[in-house]
Amino acid sequence: MVETMKENNQDLITRVQYWRRRLSLLPRLPAIAKTAKHIVNLGVENRESWGSMLEETAARFPDNAAIKSADGQYTWKAYNEWTNRYAHYFLSRGLKKGDTVAVFLENRPELLMVYSAMAKIGVINAMINTNLRLDALRHCLTLSPIKAIVVGEEVLEAFEEVRDDLGLGVDQQTYFLQDNGREKAPPGYIELKDGIDKMALANPAATAEVKLADPIAHVFTSGTTGGMPKAAVIIHKRLVSGAYYNGKIVLNMQPGDTMYVPLPFFHTNALALSWPTVFLNGSAVAIRRKFSVSNFWDDVRRYNVTAWCYIGELCRYLMNQTPQLDDRRNPLTKVIGNGLRPDIWLGFKKRFGISKIYEIYGAAESNLYFVNMLNLDCTQGTCMVPYSIVKYDVEEDEPIRGTDGYMQKVGLGETGLLLGEISADNPFVGYSSKEATDSKIMRNVFVKGDAWFNTGDLIRDIGYGHIQFKDRTGDTFRWKGENVSTTEVEKVANSLDQVSLSAVYGVAMPGGDGRIGMVAIIPECDIEKFDFHGAAAHFEVALPSYAVPRFMRLNTELACTPTHKIKKVDLKKEGFDPAVISDSVYVLLPGESAYIPLTTGIHAKIQAGKYRF
Repeated sequence: MVETMKENNQDLITRVQYWRRRLSLLPRLPAIAKTAKHIVNLGVENRESWGSMLEETAARFPDNAAIKSADGQYTWKAYNEWTNRYAHYFLSRGLKKGDTVAVFLENRPELLMVYSAMAKIGVINAMINTNLRLDALRHCLTLSPIKAIVVGEEVLEAFEEVRDDLGLGVDQQTYFLQDNGREKAPPGYIELKDGIDKMALANPAATAEVKLADPIAHVFTSGTTGGMPKAAVIIHKRLVSGAYYNGKIVLNMQPGDTMYVPLPFFHTNALALSWPTVFLNGSAVAIRRKFSVSNFWDDVRRYNVTAWCYIGELCRYLMNQTPQLDDRRNPLTKVIGNGLRPDIWLGFKKRFGISKIYEIYGAAESNLYFVNMLNLDCTQGTCMVPYSIVKYDVEEDEPIRGTDGYMQKVGLGETGLLLGEISADNPFVGYSSKEATDSKIMRNVFVKGDAWFNTGDLIRDIGYGHIQFKDRTGDTFRWKGENVSTTEVEKVANSLDQVSLSAVYGVAMPGGDGRIGMVAIIPECDIEKFDFHGAAAHFEVALPSYAVPRFMRLNTELACTPTHKIKKVDLKKEGFDPAVISDSVYVLLPGESAYIPLTTGIHAKIQAGKYRF
């Protein structure tokens, strides 16, 4: 009841903001209408691509900064010319439109050039997560046929661990890209920097053959159905549309603006949301290898950053820093991203002097995109394509269908499952795998024969076309801005000799964005003999840090459905409170190397935010 009252009060405040912010857009309406018309006509004219945008921007703003980083600064002219060198080189090596190349590099200018070069010649960039190791890395590198691999010196060791298992043929080239010129290519690699020095600076003719509907990248995501990562397909139209919609309409980026991107470019927030916004008006992108909370504001001031692409957890990191007298003395005025929690939203704006927060909702594979264009507090904004929010049975983990067999839409203020309509005007591109794509489609939802994309997310309808994200369904949860596949973590847990069966799920963490991982285990041995240090080491080696379960409970049995699916609803509700769980509960504290018993004292400290997971 209290939560409902709070939501209703916030809805009233948001409704007042809504009308005020709509009026504030009146001076920009002519420009917005012109840009919107161009977006609509993209599919008709079919004349633009990522490469053509780059060439046009370089011609209009040759001396404007395009890339800012600790690894080098480049104007639009220089960025385009280096991209052309890479493009001509890859063409000379036999790469052609439709081929796929795995790109395994950290955030540095060369990554942006290699990616853009592939885009110019119609080659698909398979953007490999630099945090992946062993099985997950091997899987992503073999998920679809690749013609070549570009490996950075900074991730060479990880690649070497799986290289012999990839079954690379003689026609699959492996390129090595030096990192600040420290080492030459090892045996068996082609030195990429040596090959591009004498290549032409002119725009390649191949760019004219690249169309809006052509794929530009594969982004690997666990999605909401579990299992190993799947390759979500990103097409040129999505990025070109984003440059116009997010760059010109939402953020209103100008030549003097700089977008800060410390997120990795295998992440769609960097690749598809923030980077395209700097095109068209000659703005700049400032990149960092990895996000650093201690260096964040130094970077903002050094690069004169006016815009930033966030995930909610990063905002909380910044809020957790000791307040400084100069917190508001920075050029950052507008941010775009997802996952900013309502409990810090207003405080974040006030403390750092950020006037505009454009919260979005979307996913790498989704055919839906919501954006808080009106800068309303605590909402994910509106969507320009058809969607529905339907009633959902969380206990049974499935949508509710009526006596007629069709799903039912939620009422105003209610929460349900978000679906995106699939049509000729709003297709669902999905994944590189047809099976994976089909698994995300719901049919016969409202009428016989219709098709809808299942987002797997529970959304609250707050009216006037606006939504609020509430939670995720099924066997995936989100932690630190990443989707964690419980199926994959369970596979790692079950490979331990001392584990008979496991169930992985996300539990609410005070002060955390999303849900933190917990694993319930039926051990093969007595608790006294369970290797808590070995289990922690096993998870740390086999999984990205965000996917490592931080809590563990040892069970004597796990309740299952008649179809032998483990019931996780009660496990999620109980969380990690030792006072309500009869099983033994353990925790892997930050900086520790073994799970230890979760006492009531430690639990109280966690609840009070004494540990930063």
